[in-house]
Amino acid sequence: MLAIVIPYYKLVFFEETLKSLSDQTDKRFKVYIGNDASPEDPSLLLEQYKDKFDFVYQSFDNNLGSTSLAKHWERCIALIKDEDWIMILGDDDILENTVVASWYNHYHIFNTKSNLIRFASKSLNMNLNGRVSDSFTNPVWEKASDSYFRRFKGLTRSSLSEYVFSKKIFQKYGFFDFPLAWHSDDAAWLFFSDHKPVYSINDSNLLIRYSAISISGTQNNQGLKDIASENFYKECIIKKMDLFSRSQQIDLVLQYEISIKKNRKLRLDEWRYLLLFYISVMDINGFSKCLRRFYLSFKH
Repeated sequence: MLAIVIPYYKLVFFEETLKSLSDQTDKRFKVYIGNDASPEDPSLLLEQYKDKFDFVYQSFDNNLGSTSLAKHWERCIALIKDEDWIMILGDDDILENTVVASWYNHYHIFNTKSNLIRFASKSLNMNLNGRVSDSFTNPVWEKASDSYFRRFKGLTRSSLSEYVFSKKIFQKYGFFDFPLAWHSDDAAWLFFSDHKPVYSINDSNLLIRYSAISISGTQNNQGLKDIASENFYKECIIKKMDLFSRSQQIDLVLQYEISIKKNRKLRLDEWRYLLLFYISVMDINGFSKCLRRFYLSFKH
């Protein structure tokens, strides 16, 4: 059975999220709602939906998301009982009414073959008067590294809500605790795939909301996002470099260098890694440019 986990904090769009769950044509799911000590109590709203679908509501005493959003996700997941598959749904995102039905229609195809399932998605941009984008569809079967690289190159989009993952693989890896959980989902998909392809369901969509109050929709906390990006490239991309092709590796290693420079100067061991990398992939031009950047960094 499918568990839909909602790390709740904001009330403003929450009713639309709940309505999309109540409108599902297939009710074979259970919702677990974890209130991160929000000042906006959703109890009265939830009362209206108590007979519409099966849910568990837990109000936590301490606000964990302000210091570690990934750990709040994990304590919400800890509410789950017997379900084997997990979707973490944003408290402002929306499911088309056939999402759960599509999940079960495709189940016999991906079961045992994939740890990570992805739905097609549309962006719902509140900064553009609620404009809904065309559907972003994906290859039915795709390596997690290729999926990330398409996003890296700006060829697609990706967000936490549109993925479903096995509880077993989550228990194996957990989430990386990056500031604001920025890139924590990207890291999870690289690890959760666990050498199996991502399977995509393209006949139903998640609507992912962008607004001035969402982390993705605001330019606030850019410093924390830059720190998270550096940590992501260092702890995930570099450690999973063997999953990528040579040309992908070259692009990603350059971004790794850029992500560090947004926060600080590179250390000698980091320059050494970069120079040895370009030698190992026989990129003479890349090596020469990196050597020049290394020289200039110490000259200034």
